[in-house]
Amino acid sequence: MPRSVNTVAARNKRRKIMLQTRGYFGARANVWTVAKNAYEKGLAYAYRDRKTKKRNFRSLWIQRINAGARINGMSYSEFMGKIHANNIELNRKVLADLAMNNPSAFAAICNKIK
Repeated sequence: MPRSVNTVAARNKRRKIMLQTRGYFGARANVWTVAKNAYEKGLAYAYRDRKTKKRNFRSLWIQRINAGARINGMSYSEFMGKIHANNIELNRKVLADLAMNNPSAFAAICNKIK
């Protein structure tokens, strides 16, 4: 009895990964073992960096709030302490947007909490 090999499924599985690695450089795009490793590493980086992106944006928001707060005569920690003490329910993303794009509204918030 001949050996049974599921070539169709194996080829489809390989083709699916090779299509995912189409734009990669050199052998990563067209050599099966290298492409498979590059694809799996890319998935690992994507998973890791979805978490890192959140960290980076929070850091950016804090820098923008700090810059806006210093223009209005207080530090970031002082500003955030007073925001929480006055029960102002604006998150860092919104505060950073105000500090960047609407300085007069941010100044009004600073004056209210002083």
